[in-house]
Amino acid sequence: MKLIGTHQLLVYADDVNILGGRVHAIEKNTEALVVASKEIVLEVNADKTKYMVMSRDQNAVRSHSIKNDSSAFEMMEEFKCLGTTLTNQNSIQEEIKSRLKSGNACYHSVQNLLSSSLLSKNIKIKTHRSTILPLVLYGCGTWWLTLREECRLRVFENRVLRKIFGPNRDEVTGKWGNLHNVELSDLYSSPNIVRVIK
Repeated sequence: MKLIGTHQLLVYADDVNILGGRVHAIEKNTEALVVASKEIVLEVNADKTKYMVMSRDQNAVRSHSIKNDSSAFEMMEEFKCLGTTLTNQNSIQEEIKSRLKSGNACYHSVQNLLSSSLLSKNIKIKTHRSTILPLVLYGCGTWWLTLREECRLRVFENRVLRKIFGPNRDEVTGKWGNLHNVELSDLYSSPNIVRVIK
């Protein structure tokens, strides 16, 4: 629903999100939603209704309160919406951390396949692309990456690729060792995880 030229009311199957540039606008739109709900014999459940103020000024965040006729809504510092973690400081770090945690769990569940000598490298790469990467990259279209976050993502991907390609034997010394990042990049002909996100 468009109000004042922007989408301020987003309705999904079981969620209603009210957006606004100012707390006053949110209060006004919340009141309108409560009134419209009562007209069709629906009730806004105050126990399930939460709100979050996103601001760099933490004192401003604490000073707001949104209320219904009979009760106040709970203020959240972070919550999950449509599978993405949103924070009141609009930080993507927690979301990336959560995605990497899911990716690690998936990686550990398939690591025996990734190190198996019975499977070809192509099958292992397809397994990585079809099972691990989608978990890590879910919702990445909304991410803005810092160099620190890019590094965390590359470290994760390089660990998976090292498991896929296995150790490397130095021709001069005859010792086995891990592949360097440049060697991994050459062996893995696809774009790296950061390029995929960008």
